[in-house]
Amino acid sequence: MYVTCLDLEGVLVPEIWIAFAEATGIPELKRTTRDEPDYDKLMKYRIDILKEHGLGLKEIQDTIATIDPLPGAKEFLDELKSITQVIILSDTFTQFATPLMKKLGWPTIFCNSLEVADNGEITGFKMRCDKGKLTTVKALQSIGFDTIASGDSFNDLGMIEASKAGFLFRTTDQIKKDYPQFPAFESYDELLSAIKEQLAK
Repeated sequence: MYVTCLDLEGVLVPEIWIAFAEATGIPELKRTTRDEPDYDKLMKYRIDILKEHGLGLKEIQDTIATIDPLPGAKEFLDELKSITQVIILSDTFTQFATPLMKKLGWPTIFCNSLEVADNGEITGFKMRCDKGKLTTVKALQSIGFDTIASGDSFNDLGMIEASKAGFLFRTTDQIKKDYPQFPAFESYDELLSAIKEQLAK
């Protein structure tokens, strides 16, 4: 029995931090897990920038309210859910993801949570577990599931490598070059076909 594990940002929805960087005109916030493999370091960097500019959760949520899923993402997800169980594994936070899950038809998502002060300042973050995506895939395998995984960033490589089948989706040229063993797709049709092929094996 299979469970398909998908990344969220860059795969189903635009990158939240890039959208927020564009909305605020702060280019430093465009840095994502495609650029920085160390997620802890990346989040501390982001929190410092938010503090420096006096920005908090509300401002980010206001930007998230304007974000729609990537074209074709909901249809892809709906079809995928009709043929296999799907879990979205993301390093984002429940405070960011909830409005986007509504637009995607409430799929199951495992993510993290932000620590927010009463005044809305983001003071820290709580990871669900260490190496959340890889740990979750291994946990699913330990209870009898085979996994298929797809994502676009450094933090997806662990779950892709550990899965029975793993695919890169709309990733960077550098990641494609460094990890040629993983098929890389640009369209939902291609990714859906590859997943269906694996399910039929």
